Amino acid sequence: MEIRELTKAEEQIMQILWQLKEAIVKDIIERIDDPKPAYNTVSTVVRVLESKGFVDHKAYGNSHVYFPLISEAAYKKFTVNKVMSNYFDNSYKSLVSFIADEKKLSLKELDELEKMIKKLKEGKK
Repeated sequence: MEIRELTKAEEQIMQILWQLKEAIVKDIIERIDDPKPAYNTVSTVVRVLESKGFVDHKAYGNSHVYFPLISEAAYKKFTVNKVMSNYFDNSYKSLVSFIADEKKLSLKELDELEKMIKKLKEGKK
């Protein structure tokens, strides 16, 4: 199945479902900061996520327990790949350089990055 980009509201609900593993709409609303959206609003967003293939549900009488079909890791990968292709010409060097400059990484953080890169290189040998 093809992963598509989520709206801000959809992503917020998916973050909650990834944490909880499964939930009814009431559980989702409890995890949203104030001002809380209306029950029908959250229910509609969950049904949209279901129609997009991101979640499914188990029915227990009139209640539906929703659970993610797309893992958080899969969505992260999709998002990073999209950012990479849209903003950094698929260049990890450009991405890391941007982050280092933008976040004003300290020498210690840059050293830690260098160590991580060395470990990854050793693992590929």
